[in-house]
Amino acid sequence: MERLTLKQYRKMVEKVLEFKRLNGEMPPYTVVDGCKISKIVYVDMIETANKFLLEMGRNPEIIEIGRSTDMNCIIKF
Repeated sequence: MERLTLKQYRKMVEKVLEFKRLNGEMPPYTVVDGCKISKIVYVDMIETANKFLLEMGRNPEIIEIGRSTDMNCIIKF
């Protein structure tokens, strides 16, 4: 899996936030449809998606899995 749909991304964020609410810290990784995503990567994905939302005024349709420093394009629309 190289990317998440908006629905998958939102579900991932919900799981991360629920874990944080219950445990007081974010999980070391999350799993989306069998794909393990490390904390450093999912935090970067969330920051990038939020930046896109602020700049473009809408949510991205697809979120690439990976750090923005590792890739040329994180969000495709």
